[in-house]
Amino acid sequence: MELSIDVAVLLAVIIFVRVRRKVQARSRSDQWLTVCLALAFGVLIAPTAFGQGVFHLVGQLAQGVTQSTSP
Repeated sequence: MELSIDVAVLLAVIIFVRVRRKVQARSRSDQWLTVCLALAFGVLIAPTAFGQGVFHLVGQLAQGVTQSTSP
């Protein structure tokens, strides 16, 4: 039996655990580590079908916001 884990899933779990902690107890280096992990997660998930779906959804939301705010 071979067990494999996707790196993106592992990073998602690590980010989830790190974000759930209290904000007051974080140092600047701790915040930068969380940002770097989130950036790496975004790079890993971007070429997948799920990442492309999120990209299109965010693009549609941004387009809707800009159209609703224009006079």
